[in-house]
Amino acid sequence: MSDKSGSQDAGSAISRDQVAHLARLSRLALDDDELDLYAQQLDSILTHVAQVSEVAADDVPPTAHPAELANVLREDVVAPGLTTEQALSGAPSVEQDRFAVPQILGEEQ
Repeated sequence: MSDKSGSQDAGSAISRDQVAHLARLSRLALDDDELDLYAQQLDSILTHVAQVSEVAADDVPPTAHPAELANVLREDVVAPGLTTEQALSGAPSVEQDRFAVPQILGEEQ
C-alpha cells in the first residue's frame, strides 16, 4: 500500500495520488481515509486482474460463456387458439365476454 505522500510501493498497481486524481476527475470529494481505502481496494482489484491475465494462454480462444450455447427455436406455426367461451369457462365471474374482477381502486381515482 502507498503512503500519504502518494509514492507507489514496488508492488502497487495504483497510487494514492492516482486515486485522488481520479476522484477529482469524477468530481468526488474524498477524505484522506477514503483515499487510502480506495487506493488499497483498487490496488487489490488491479493485482487480481493482472494475475488472471497471466493465466490466460494464447492457445485458448476467448469465450463469453464457459458452455457453448445455441438457440433452439421451434418453427412458428399458426395453430387455432381457444374460443372466448373456452377461455372464460373456468372463470368465477364473467361480464361482457371478459373476466370480472373486484374493483380495487376507489371512484376518485
